[in-house]
Amino acid sequence: MAEPAYFDRVPAGIRGLAPYQPGMPIEELRRRMGVADVIKLASNENPLGCSASVHEAIRDPGSLALYPDGGGFALKAKLAAFHDVRPEQITLGNGSNDLLEFVARVFLGPGRAAMYSQHAFAVYPLATAAQNAPAIEVPARPADAPDAYGHDLEGFARALNEDVAVVFVANPNNPTGTCLPAGQFAAFMEAVPAQTIVVLDEAYWDYQAPETRPDINALLARYPNLLVTRTFSKIYGLAALRLGYGLSHPDLADLLNRVRQPFNNNTLALLAGEAALDDQAFVADSVALNARERGRLHEAFVARGLGVLASHANFLAVDCGRDAAPIHQGLLESGVIVRPMASYAMPHFLRITVGTAEQNDRLLQALDAVLTRMPSTAEA
Repeated sequence: MAEPAYFDRVPAGIRGLAPYQPGMPIEELRRRMGVADVIKLASNENPLGCSASVHEAIRDPGSLALYPDGGGFALKAKLAAFHDVRPEQITLGNGSNDLLEFVARVFLGPGRAAMYSQHAFAVYPLATAAQNAPAIEVPARPADAPDAYGHDLEGFARALNEDVAVVFVANPNNPTGTCLPAGQFAAFMEAVPAQTIVVLDEAYWDYQAPETRPDINALLARYPNLLVTRTFSKIYGLAALRLGYGLSHPDLADLLNRVRQPFNNNTLALLAGEAALDDQAFVADSVALNARERGRLHEAFVARGLGVLASHANFLAVDCGRDAAPIHQGLLESGVIVRPMASYAMPHFLRITVGTAEQNDRLLQALDAVLTRMPSTAEA
C-alpha cells in the first residue's frame, strides 16, 4: 500500500522512528495468556506503591473543572527547599521524559548533534531523531570490564566536537543499572564546552549508595550548561501520575519553560508530589527493601549460572547466556512479566525489577521451571 501523500512532509528522522514499546500491562497478559495471577517486574515501579499520605492528599483535590497550577508554584517551592536551590532553577515535567524532550526541542536539530552511550535509555535516540538531529553513540564499557556495559566518559570526551549540542548521561543507567565512579562525572564536565548542554539523568538516584552520588549542588553552581533530571515515578511510586523535574541554572530553566506546555502537570500529580516529598520515611523503607532484595536476587541469579550486572538501581540486568526471548516468553506464560533487552542491542539479557520478597520468590520459582524445560546453553 502506498504511503499517504502527507508522509513527504514528515521529517526523515520521524519517518525512521519505531514507537517506544512499554512493558506489557498486567491486564493485557491476563487477556492474552488467560493467566489470573500476574506479577509485573518489567517497568521498575516501586513494589510498595506510594506513600499513604499521597492517597490522603489526592482524596479531595478541589474542583476538577479548574485548570491545574500551571506554574507548579507550591511544588516548586517545596522542591527548592528540599534541594537547596531557587524555584527559578526548577522545570516541571510530565515525567522526567518531558525534560528530555524539552532539551531536544530547544537545542537539537540538523547539524546539532546529541551524544549518548550504547545501551542507554531508549528515549535519548527517540528524542534526537524526532528533531532530525545527528546522533553520536559512544560504545559502552566492554563486557569484561569491572563496570561492564557502563558509560565510558573518556570515550565521550574523545568524541566531543563543535557539532555536539547535547550530551545525555544516565546515572545510574537504565537498562544496565551501572553507575559512574564518584568524581568521574565532575571530571568529565571540565572537558565539555560551555555551549554544550549536559543532561545528567538521575531517575534512579535514590537507589544509589550516598558515597557514589555526584555533588549536584556544587556542579550546578559551577556549570550553567548542566541539567539534572529526577522523577517521582520510581522511589516515590507515582508512575501513573507522570511527574518529573529538572534542576539547572535559571537561564537554562527559562529556555526549557518556553517550550513546556502550560498545564503539563495535572492537579493530582502536583498534590501527590508535595505529599510524597514530605514522607521521607516511606523513601527510606523503599530503599531498604530494594537493597535487601536486590542483593538476594543477584545471588540467586548467580547461583543459577546466570550473569548479572552490578546494579545501583531498582532492577537487575540478567545475562541468560543465550537468546533471552524464550525465557521471557516462558515467564510470561507463568504470569511473570519482565523486560527483554533485544531493543537495547542486549538480546541475551532480561531486565528484572526488584519486587517484594514474595514477588521475588514467585519470580525465582517461575524461572526455575522455565530453565528446567529448556536445553542447556551448550545445546541451545
